[in-house]
Amino acid sequence: MSAQDEPMFMVMADAQGQIFDHPELLMLCRHGRQWGRPRPDEMIPLPKESELFLLPGRYAVGLDSHGETQVTEHLAVAAFLAPAHTLSAHPCYVQADNAPMLPLFAYGAVGFARGRFYVCAKKVDNDPRQQFSQIPRKRIEQKAALLKKRYAANRLVQHILNNCVARYDCPAARNFALGRFEAPLPSSRTCNARCLGCISKQDEDSPIAVTPQCRLAFIPKAQEIAEVMQIHASREVERPIYSFGQGCEGDPLQNAQLLEQSIALFRQNGGAGTVNINTNGSRPEVLPALAKAGLTSIRISINSAREELYTAYYRPNGYHFSDVLESVRLARSLGLFVSLNLLFFPGVSDTEEELAALSELVGENGVSMIQLRNLNIDPAWYLNYLEQGPGLPATSGMGLATFMKRLKRLCPWLRFGYFNPWLGERAELSAPLPGTWQTPEKDQSKLQH
Repeated sequence: MSAQDEPMFMVMADAQGQIFDHPELLMLCRHGRQWGRPRPDEMIPLPKESELFLLPGRYAVGLDSHGETQVTEHLAVAAFLAPAHTLSAHPCYVQADNAPMLPLFAYGAVGFARGRFYVCAKKVDNDPRQQFSQIPRKRIEQKAALLKKRYAANRLVQHILNNCVARYDCPAARNFALGRFEAPLPSSRTCNARCLGCISKQDEDSPIAVTPQCRLAFIPKAQEIAEVMQIHASREVERPIYSFGQGCEGDPLQNAQLLEQSIALFRQNGGAGTVNINTNGSRPEVLPALAKAGLTSIRISINSAREELYTAYYRPNGYHFSDVLESVRLARSLGLFVSLNLLFFPGVSDTEEELAALSELVGENGVSMIQLRNLNIDPAWYLNYLEQGPGLPATSGMGLATFMKRLKRLCPWLRFGYFNPWLGERAELSAPLPGTWQTPEKDQSKLQH
């Protein structure tokens, strides 16, 4: 028997913070502006290492036996999912006029059935790299202390361990301390975008009062960066990944020459593994030098494949959406593995308009992978912001699972995931070269058969 065969009850919380399910009201969820029952294909058991959040100033709403919505006096509850899972719906609630803006997290619709919590989401990656439930905290702290003592003169090592591990609990930093999977390489203090949901710096007049992290306070030297890479390579000997572009910095392409020097120094000393950069892709002109130095892959973040929605969220300073597209095209032409870090927002990202634009971006420019990350933002505030600016898509969301299936049919080579993949030093690419793609609709020979 599946979860869909049982009633899915609404979850709420009392004034003391106790979370419980309603004995009669059924769960509702939200896809953009649409409220309704969860789709049959989107309910999964709440993953391990997820958290439940109380939503202040927001009252839980459920569906009664007559099909009518009922507003309760109890607080709404949302799920913040463990990594590797992407939300497919937000919770339904009625918001009080004085409700505070929600912090920069992703808020998933949660219900209760058969003695357990369920959430509207899909697991999009089986990589266990950010699972820590079986690793004692003391073990991470001990390994971090040993590294800090051994590399006391390396400011980047100290930053990763003192700030990213001890203060922010950053999964990538914890993995560096443990000597496994993907190591972070923060390198830039500045950014040329003013993202609405930036987790390290907000404008002074931003309604978001607190960011989860603070910006890097110095610019590391190439030798310091290369040493971090060498440390990680000596400990993760099977599938090492090294990634520029972390939550505690701006955009790494702002320091492109430093990255080029660091990568070249690491490669010249026999450094093996996948060197990756997470970026907004605003400076295509610097990519040839980075590829020549030994860059393997690039992950470019977008919230939308349509310029008007992209610009409304990223608010670029000194670059345009066309520069992002050029970075994707050029990176694929240079032999880099290109991922899009799609900041997914249910009911907006999975519409017909977005599918058409994204499939064209992926196919025409040679994208190899879509990483389906959750857009961490107050969902009601973001919807209002889009409505007042570029406007919401005209069509309704089709659901995450359907969106992925249809995109895969249009772009059969495309990989989905959540994490940067290990590719060795140089990726084997199946994505088409820019300008060579034909969709099934465009390929008349296929249509005739």
